[in-house]
Amino acid sequence: MKIIDAHVHLWQKQQGRVNGLPVYGLGGGKSQFGAEVRQMLPPYMNDGVNSAERLLANMDFAQVAGAVVTQEYIDGSQDEYLRQVRAAYPHRFRVTALYEEAGVPDTQGVDGIKLCGGRMKNPDLTACENVFLHAEKNGLFIAIDMADGDTQAASLREMARQHPRLPIAIGHFGMVTRPNWQEQIKLARLPNVYVESGGITWLFNSEFYPYPSAVRSIAEARDICGMEKLMWGSDYPRTMTAITYRMSWDFIGRSPLLADAEKRQFFYDNAQRFYGFEDLPEMPYIHHMAE
Repeated sequence: MKIIDAHVHLWQKQQGRVNGLPVYGLGGGKSQFGAEVRQMLPPYMNDGVNSAERLLANMDFAQVAGAVVTQEYIDGSQDEYLRQVRAAYPHRFRVTALYEEAGVPDTQGVDGIKLCGGRMKNPDLTACENVFLHAEKNGLFIAIDMADGDTQAASLREMARQHPRLPIAIGHFGMVTRPNWQEQIKLARLPNVYVESGGITWLFNSEFYPYPSAVRSIAEARDICGMEKLMWGSDYPRTMTAITYRMSWDFIGRSPLLADAEKRQFFYDNAQRFYGFEDLPEMPYIHHMAE
């Protein structure tokens, strides 16, 4: 079984903002995150560089064949670096340009556009009509992390209906631990809307591995919109401060709550269809030194 990760982050230099305050690397994997210091990366990534090559090493060890690089305001725009990544590793990566509420971003050399819906000044997604239209006309996808609950559900439903040929992926599994998260999952009943699980281990961090409630929520979402509309994502590298990359998917692979055919859909089939991956490598198992 091949695996595709639908939600990762990369940067050469973190230079973003949160709540109007700067976010930047401090060394040792730590970042100044607005008014506080956070462990943003595993501590061995001590130079603050979150590169494609480091991710590929993790992917190869964890048997993940392809990955989709999304973006976030807290990292700052990584558009130029991601174009380089896409050109260097065309079979392994799909990448996004960051929408920064200043018109349609430059989409040359990228596959999609990322909207940080929960951080936008204007939560009404119909105000981004020009972005949705541009993506549809140019064969791109929209990746969006939405505000909690049903805050943006109606406006995204309207955009999805107006642009039926536009693939839309909702991130963070609909902010699954927040009230009314199911309203985001219901949007995946529309033909062009999918949901990916990037950040689900963050959202269930208080429960920790093997995240039984996270697996139950995947089963609940399956019952709402169908397994064929759900995709796995890790939210690498931030979630790697708590677990290993392989752990971010194998708790689902080990669970008896999902059938093998459903796991194949979740880990590979749906993302391959949505993002158009081709010629992904075979990923042999590599024995590690603790075995």
